[in-house]
Amino acid sequence: MKIYTKTGDKGTTSLYGGTKVKKNDIKIESYGTVDELNSVLGLIRSYTIEQQYIDQIIHIQKDLFNLGAELATPVEKLFLANGKPRLAVRVTKNDIETLEHWIDEIEENLAPLTHFILPGGSLAASQAHFARTVCRRAERITVALAEIEEISPNLQKYLNRLSDYLFTLARILAKQENIEEVKWIPGE
Repeated sequence: MKIYTKTGDKGTTSLYGGTKVKKNDIKIESYGTVDELNSVLGLIRSYTIEQQYIDQIIHIQKDLFNLGAELATPVEKLFLANGKPRLAVRVTKNDIETLEHWIDEIEENLAPLTHFILPGGSLAASQAHFARTVCRRAERITVALAEIEEISPNLQKYLNRLSDYLFTLARILAKQENIEEVKWIPGE
């Protein structure tokens, strides 16, 4: 199978199920940004970090494929004629709770936040901060999509929680490399 199909040469693409839309459709923008986030997470895995965080990131990357598949599926095609879900795997409450559990575990090893902190630190921590901002953009686009099309509320919740996870991940990665957080103090 060739990697190029030429079917998108005129600025259109197909959603799951075959519906054609413009490549700048908000639906494409939403799952395209999730795809971008997934790539940024792959960059974090390329750094020397603890295996537990690599494993968590791989788990999240798989979740993001599921999330992207939900976003790429037109609402009318989410369910089969018999009412059963078309997609075998969807983002669930358990996926959100898993992120919350990981956040809680990481926070047990961090000093409580007393100030905003400036993004940065080690290369891995900086990449996690960058991933957080891409995640926030994916969340904003998904919220905009939800204003015009019904989507599962779990998608927005997952992205919101994921940005929190990425923030705590950035903090723990910096701590593990003994890099002090730079506090933002208004007026300084």
